[in-house]
Amino acid sequence: MSGLEQRIHDAVHSQSQPTVTVLSSLLAVEDELGFIPKEAVEFVAEFSNTTVNDVWAVASFYPNFRFVPPAEHVVEVCWGASCHLVGAMGVVKSVLETAGLDAEGDTPDMRLTVKLNTCLGACSQAPVMSLDHHLVGRITPETATKKVANLLGQDTHGA
Repeated sequence: MSGLEQRIHDAVHSQSQPTVTVLSSLLAVEDELGFIPKEAVEFVAEFSNTTVNDVWAVASFYPNFRFVPPAEHVVEVCWGASCHLVGAMGVVKSVLETAGLDAEGDTPDMRLTVKLNTCLGACSQAPVMSLDHHLVGRITPETATKKVANLLGQDTHGA
């Protein structure tokens, strides 16, 4: 068993019975690896006594699952109603510009993934963004630019 296969095995088997489902198994794998590789889909199908097609149907239904390894850093910007009303689109624009992206996705060097999220669950602190799963509330476009530039190792002096 390869190292990847062992990690998939351990993640799936770490779940508490009787609540194991295809979805919970996929979530366990993504929590462990940061993405869901083809090997995990095959393992979950066998573990769940279902087909690979059934597992792909569940996995592909949820847009937040990744099927390729994530970038070194992940930035999520909330653009839900509460955040949108208090300036989230300015934060979105500054994050994308700083990352050199036109839309959400990965930078070519895989240093940063930018995701737009409809809710990060911190509406009272809107606008909100997440930097490597750490929430930052009441974020301004200027602060977002500095934080993303810092993640990318860019100089922000004079900006």
